[in-house]
Amino acid sequence: MEKTNPNLRYLFIYQIYVRNYSKAGTFQAVIDDLERIRNLGIDMIYLLPIHTIGELNRKGSLGSPYSIKDYLEINPELGTINDFQRLIEATHDMKMKLMIDIVFNHTSRDSRLLKDHPEWFYRNEKNEPANRVGDWWDVVDLDYSSDKALWDELIETLMVYADMGVDGFRADVASIVPLDFWRQARKVISKERRDIIWLSESVHGPFVKEIRDRGFDCASESEIYQVFDMAYDYDVRPFLDGYLDKKISLRNYQEAILAQEWTYPKNYVKLRNIENHDTRRIADWLDGDLDRIMNHTAFMFFQKGATMIYNGQEFLAKHRLSLFEKEQIDKNGDISTFIMKLAKLKKSKLFVSGVYKVIFPETEDVAGISYEDDSLLVIGIFNLGGVTGAIKIGLPDGKYRNYLDGKIMTVKNGMIGLAKEPVILRIQK
Repeated sequence: MEKTNPNLRYLFIYQIYVRNYSKAGTFQAVIDDLERIRNLGIDMIYLLPIHTIGELNRKGSLGSPYSIKDYLEINPELGTINDFQRLIEATHDMKMKLMIDIVFNHTSRDSRLLKDHPEWFYRNEKNEPANRVGDWWDVVDLDYSSDKALWDELIETLMVYADMGVDGFRADVASIVPLDFWRQARKVISKERRDIIWLSESVHGPFVKEIRDRGFDCASESEIYQVFDMAYDYDVRPFLDGYLDKKISLRNYQEAILAQEWTYPKNYVKLRNIENHDTRRIADWLDGDLDRIMNHTAFMFFQKGATMIYNGQEFLAKHRLSLFEKEQIDKNGDISTFIMKLAKLKKSKLFVSGVYKVIFPETEDVAGISYEDDSLLVIGIFNLGGVTGAIKIGLPDGKYRNYLDGKIMTVKNGMIGLAKEPVILRIQK
C-alpha cells in the first residue's frame, strides 16, 4: 500500500498450526511456549484458522481448518473464546503481536452463512452452491457481487477480532477475493485500528492465469499492493521449487528475486519463507543436509522483506503436518541459536533502507546478497549446493570474520574460498 511503512521488513513471524503444534493442540499449549518463541527473535505469531470446522464433505477425520463453519465461533478442540483472548494478552505481555488467518473466499458446505444466506454464494450451472477450484470439494465460494450485506457481515467479523486485540490479518487466497472488498474492509477497520497489519496470501502466477482463463477475476501480485502491506513471495515460489527439484538453475531463481525490485512499489514488503503449511518441509527436500538447510535459511533471511518460519522448522522437522488429522511435529535437531543470530542481524536498519543487491557468482549453486549504506556493507554468501572452490567477492584482499560462527575468512586476489556453512561478512567503512 502507498503508506505502508518499510519498517515492516524488520518483522519476523512464527506460523503456528495450533491443532498440531503440541500433543495437547490447544491455545494454552501455545501460551506455555511463548517464552521460547520470543527468544527466537519472533515479533509476531500467526495462527492458522482457529474457527469451527464444517462436517459436510469433511476432508479426513478432523477436517481442514480452511473449511470454516462459523467465523465467529472458536474451534473447541483448541479452547474457548476466553482461552483465545488469554493467548492474545499473553502474546502482548511478551512484547509480540498476534495475527490470525482470514478465510473469506469460501466457507464449509454446512456453514452458518450458507444456511442463513444461501443467496450470498457462488452457484454452478445447476444453480447449486459450488466452488471455483476443483479440488476444494469441502467448501463453497462466496459471491461478492450478490449483496453488499455480505461485505458488511464480513467486515463486522474483522472488527470483532480487531476489538479483541488481534494485530494482523493474513488473508487466505486474497487474490480471488475482490480488491474493492479488501479496500473497504481496510478503510472501516482503520478507523478504529490503524495499526493492523494486512498480509496477503497472494497466489502463484500460473494460478492467476488459470483462474482468469476460467472467466473469474484474480488480482495480480502488483495489484495486491494497492491494499495490503505485505504479500507472500509466491510470485517467485515456482522458481524456488524448480531449483529444489533440479529443473531450473539457481540463477533463474535469483533473477526472479531481483525482478521484484522493478515490479513492485518502492516500499514493497515481501513475506519470505521457504516452508509453510502448504509446502514440503525444507529438511525433507534437502534430505536432512544440515549445511544446505542452514544456507537456504540464511538466504531466506537476506532477501528483502519480512521473514516467516513455520512451527517445527527450527527443529529440522521433515514431516509435512496434515491439515485434516491430528499429528505432531517431528524433531530431528535444533537450529534455534542459528535462527536467533539471523533474526538479530536483520534488525539492522541496513536491511530496511540500505542498497540491496542480488549477487550472481560464477559458480553454480552459490548465491549472494548484499546491503550497503554510507557506513556499513553486509555481504551474505550462500553455498546452496554444497560445492567446493572459490568465488570472486569484490572485496579488498585481507581477513574477514564470519558473523555466524566467528571463523576468519581470507580474501586473496579478490577470491574467497567457499565454506559449507553460510558466510556473512560485516565491513565497516
